[in-house]
Amino acid sequence: MVLAWGAATTHAQTAPKPPDHPAITFQGHTYTPRSIVERNMRSEADQTGQFPPHKIIGNIYYVGTHTLSSFLIVTPQGNILIDSTWERNVRTIEKSVKQLGFKFSDVKILLANHAHGDHQEGDALVKELTGAQVMVMAEDVPALKAIKPGGKEHPIDKVLHDGDTVKLGGTTLVAHLTAGHTRGCTTWTTTAQEGGKTYNVVFGCSLRSPVPLTPPIVAEFNRSFKVVRALPCDVLLGDHPAEYNLDEKYAKVRKGGPNPFIDAASCRQEADMEEAMFHAILNEQQKSAR
Repeated sequence: MVLAWGAATTHAQTAPKPPDHPAITFQGHTYTPRSIVERNMRSEADQTGQFPPHKIIGNIYYVGTHTLSSFLIVTPQGNILIDSTWERNVRTIEKSVKQLGFKFSDVKILLANHAHGDHQEGDALVKELTGAQVMVMAEDVPALKAIKPGGKEHPIDKVLHDGDTVKLGGTTLVAHLTAGHTRGCTTWTTTAQEGGKTYNVVFGCSLRSPVPLTPPIVAEFNRSFKVVRALPCDVLLGDHPAEYNLDEKYAKVRKGGPNPFIDAASCRQEADMEEAMFHAILNEQQKSAR
């Protein structure tokens, strides 16, 4: 399977692989641009295969696949879904929602992290099945309009801007523009309660650098890394499970004990790794230009 550089695709042998450099070492692991994509996506079976649906913390649940995240936030007035992923995964997400004991038809709002097909191709089908209001960041609207599975127009019911809030049933999510990966890449924050305590939850948007880096994209990333680091965080989630070590944390869930998703110490690790790669790509690009 060949993975396109800007957004993942499952169309094998349709394009040459991009150059796979530079390499960085972070916390004892070596990363290249391609290895990060492959870490995030893995195989097509991983992209479409149901991961065991589970509670993360408070009213937040995981309903995605092995490598494409989808989150359900449950409220007394209906539910919020973050990321529909590929259209072919929507029925899998629906199955996960039902296995957790909830109704898919109770999804009232559909949000997302960024306008790539592996995160938002299923928006139209989710709206068709649930009637949910699709809310998107303004800067991603042009890219979303180009995502038309089966020729279906991409639904957009409300356009959001940096700092806007989405409220439902006592839950408030804040949209933070963390552009770079896409123009409207959106990091969502909220709070959740567990054991009488309140925790800050961050649904991170990908900070993976595209190639080449243009001056506007460089400026976006420089701003976005600062924004992400300033966010209060006790629980880090991400649009790809590998960004927050879901496999390892879910294994701990099954063993019982303290909630492994409450892990403030790891909240900056993905940003640190991606920023190191960003600077390596930028330095290599600038040397090549000279």
